[in-house]
Amino acid sequence: MHDHSHTHAPSDSDGKLVAAVAVNVLLTAAQVVGGLISGSLALIADALHNLSDAAALVIALVARRVARRPADASRTFGYQRAEVIGALINLTTLIIVGFYLVYEALARAVSPEPIEGWIVVWVAGLALVVDIVTALLTYRASKGSLNIRAAFVHNVSDALASVAVIVVGTLILLYQWYWADVVATLLISTYVLYQGFTMIRSAIAVLMESVPRDLDIEEVADVMTSVPGVAAVHHIHIWQLDEHHRALEAHVVVDDAGARDAARVKADTRQILDERFAVGHTTLELEHVDETDGCLTTAAERDWTCSS
Repeated sequence: MHDHSHTHAPSDSDGKLVAAVAVNVLLTAAQVVGGLISGSLALIADALHNLSDAAALVIALVARRVARRPADASRTFGYQRAEVIGALINLTTLIIVGFYLVYEALARAVSPEPIEGWIVVWVAGLALVVDIVTALLTYRASKGSLNIRAAFVHNVSDALASVAVIVVGTLILLYQWYWADVVATLLISTYVLYQGFTMIRSAIAVLMESVPRDLDIEEVADVMTSVPGVAAVHHIHIWQLDEHHRALEAHVVVDDAGARDAARVKADTRQILDERFAVGHTTLELEHVDETDGCLTTAAERDWTCSS
């Protein structure tokens, strides 16, 4: 019998997330005001990115709290996927913002407007400091959560974007290169879209119950058949319960020796799956070799969908 609750203990990282949200909201307001006064689209673009980061942190914080709820009769595997759903929402929003920034940059290229370089430089400098502080606040928590990791990477890219905006303001002050504002906006949007599309694949893979990317289902099957008493396996399903927990179910075909020692076969199979592939939850249905009803069981010809 397996426990599916996998509850999460509260962490002081929640307080850091709240602080990160607060500084990002304040920064967003300052950047929007500065962008409107100076006429800098790049500054407003960076503000939108920061606002999306603040929203992402709020969603991540709520999702973390939901994920700590224990399993119940309605959610027998628990609520851990709440964080993955939060990540999906955050990344989808980020991609939409990225495309909007591309549209605004192209529109500004067609109809350029005057920009106040000094305001751009000072506000972007403030943004750089806040981005670095936010990245430090979220760094530790980012190691164990797709949601927080996305926010951390966003803040690192925000810092780079702020550097780009400072360069834009300087170029405008020195050379009146107003086109640099459009170029910087396109660069920021490229970062946003790259990050969004890169990380959203991980969230979708978990929600679609895909085989973890680092696992080869054929290799898993071969390792299972190496257990003494196991003749073959079929009807294998491997998926992620959440970002950190993997599950497997399979029909295990045993020979006469395996049938006589079924408890040992199950225990050995579970142990090797946990040690080799970090699969912590397994559901194994044992079948005698004479009960396969024509299911293909060789490594080269397995039918993953056949059932007894």
